[in-house]
Amino acid sequence: MSAAPHRTETSGNPQPAERIHDLAALKTIARELRRQVVRLVAPTGQGYVQQGLGATDIFTSLFFSELRLDPADPAWPDRDRFLLSTAHNTAIFYATLAARGCIPASALESYCRDGSPLEINASERMGPVVEATCGSLGQGLSVAVGMALAGRRQRRPYRVHVVLGDGEMQEGQVWEAALAAGSHRLSNLCLLLDYNRMQVGGHVDSVVDMNPVADKWASFGFRVDTIDGNDMAQLLAAFERARRDDQKPTCIIAETLVGKGAPSLEGILGHNMRLPPDLAARALDELSGEDA
Repeated sequence: MSAAPHRTETSGNPQPAERIHDLAALKTIARELRRQVVRLVAPTGQGYVQQGLGATDIFTSLFFSELRLDPADPAWPDRDRFLLSTAHNTAIFYATLAARGCIPASALESYCRDGSPLEINASERMGPVVEATCGSLGQGLSVAVGMALAGRRQRRPYRVHVVLGDGEMQEGQVWEAALAAGSHRLSNLCLLLDYNRMQVGGHVDSVVDMNPVADKWASFGFRVDTIDGNDMAQLLAAFERARRDDQKPTCIIAETLVGKGAPSLEGILGHNMRLPPDLAARALDELSGEDA
């Protein structure tokens, strides 16, 4: 699958890449991206398949409907910034970049091979399509806050989006960044919390109970939106509400299901779960059905 870039101008607001708002079309893209996640992980059996399948709808809605970007010019100064704080979640990230035309589809063939820039943790070795290397968890929001402040001071129109894992909330740096974002009322900052309840040690709440999550973010000055992160319509509506708020940063708590789309994988908490060939084949078969 490849979505060719388009160059259009609407009302003085540059939109280099056509954005898609049709739900059926977005769901079709998401289904193909889920297949690609399994295909990427299958050769080695490792690559965070559960997280990728769960977050597919977030990445689809972001890259195909929300972000202002130019696949032909990834360093375009007015592009919306995207930070992958969960830097290990590369299967869905790289699959999305390729589908959007931001990297060649052929690049996926080197995924996680020795010497490839498509590492298991996304890094700036890939060039400007990766805004920052966030290999140590909890860093992405800090970088996003700095970019949002810079954009405001430079009077740039871009917005900053960051995907943060729920387990990352256990990092103190996250809350230092949240404090700054709320204090500066960074309304050009949109945090997507991938709330899949899974971390290396098991269920997030069994490691450190972070509840009440929404109240925590609200107390730091964020406008909070709790949604089903596997519901495309809810994701698009949440982005629109975030854009309309010119007073506060937004935290979208996107509740997702690990392994989403492949019933044989759904709900299995396995941060570093291996994907043997037979299970990969079964998942691909399950994902080959008609779009919902």
